[in-house]
Amino acid sequence: MISQRPWVTTTIDHAFLHGAIEVEHTSHGLLPHRLPAWARAQWFDPQLFMVEAQPSGVRLSFRTQATAIELDTVPTKRNYLGMPPRPDGIYELCIDGHLARQGSVQGGHILHIDMAKGTMETQAGAAGTLRFADLPEGPKTIEIWLPHNETTELVALRSDAPITPLVDSRPRWLHHGSSISHGSNADHPTGTWVAKAARLAGVNLTNLGFGGSALLDPAVARVLRDSPADMISVKLGINLVNTDLMRLRAFGPAVHGFLDTIREGHARTPLLVISPILCPIHEETPGPTAPDFANGEMAFRAAGNAAEMGTGKLTLSVIRQALVRIVEQRAATDPHIHYLDGRVLYGEADYATLPLPDRLHPDAATHQLMGERFADLVFSPTGPLCLK
Repeated sequence: MISQRPWVTTTIDHAFLHGAIEVEHTSHGLLPHRLPAWARAQWFDPQLFMVEAQPSGVRLSFRTQATAIELDTVPTKRNYLGMPPRPDGIYELCIDGHLARQGSVQGGHILHIDMAKGTMETQAGAAGTLRFADLPEGPKTIEIWLPHNETTELVALRSDAPITPLVDSRPRWLHHGSSISHGSNADHPTGTWVAKAARLAGVNLTNLGFGGSALLDPAVARVLRDSPADMISVKLGINLVNTDLMRLRAFGPAVHGFLDTIREGHARTPLLVISPILCPIHEETPGPTAPDFANGEMAFRAAGNAAEMGTGKLTLSVIRQALVRIVEQRAATDPHIHYLDGRVLYGEADYATLPLPDRLHPDAATHQLMGERFADLVFSPTGPLCLK
């Protein structure tokens, strides 16, 4: 039903956005970023530029009595050469904390990606409109979660009643990780394991999970250092194997330096270091990780050789052993640092019933399982990120 009330257009600004680090003014409107411009300027990596602008965990939050809401956006769809079209990104509307509606925006830009050549090319497109109608009467809190895997420029926000920004007073959880934290293979934005855990625990999420880009970058550590947080978690390891970026000799000091930087801004904030979840192709075989199109679908394989471990190449088992040592060493003088073995979230027994569809990323059901386990283990009254 079309609302009979007069429409109100609200200027979208940072006050309405939760989970974004910075907002860029574009020719269309506002583009939420999960890394600030100064950090993005420190290196050229098209992969990182793409994933940090995908608004995983970012949502518009406000109070209103509106029964109809429209949001104009310019999405950026991804098209992988030789692969079936990807589904449109999902927007989710929550009312007073409960998921109520889902929708997608047609049109927008198209990012053509050639995985074999490592190239990307953008085809420009136009804005589309997301519409949520027949909402319940009366005052309510609205959250519109943006697609976790689709870059979204915000153009206009309309409603049939005024809206006011929401001040979120819940404890602030700042998380950093890889594509698994970003939400790869989750099928909707509140379905990523990080969002699931945050919603179960009732915390205010900022998700700095970047697909393929959790690489111990000093700039990312400085962003974590400078961002407000009541609790922090960092999930480290898998992307260092994927990219074959460093050897064991460099890994230990790099982790220490990363954590040292975080501690410069959060000396006593609860800090959880999480090792990789189970990934059989890389448990004992080093990277790099290579795409595998043998069955006509996107999958991955380990392209390294186990014999190279003697030269210091990293595997997931090596990384877990190193992280345990690092956290134990630091805990002697830092009582607020903790360690979690990622296989507690997804391990061998889970792999037997919920295998990784592409051999690297969990599916939607596994994201839900991981989020529930994380909330139970980590945010419980005795958990490492419980605010005593």
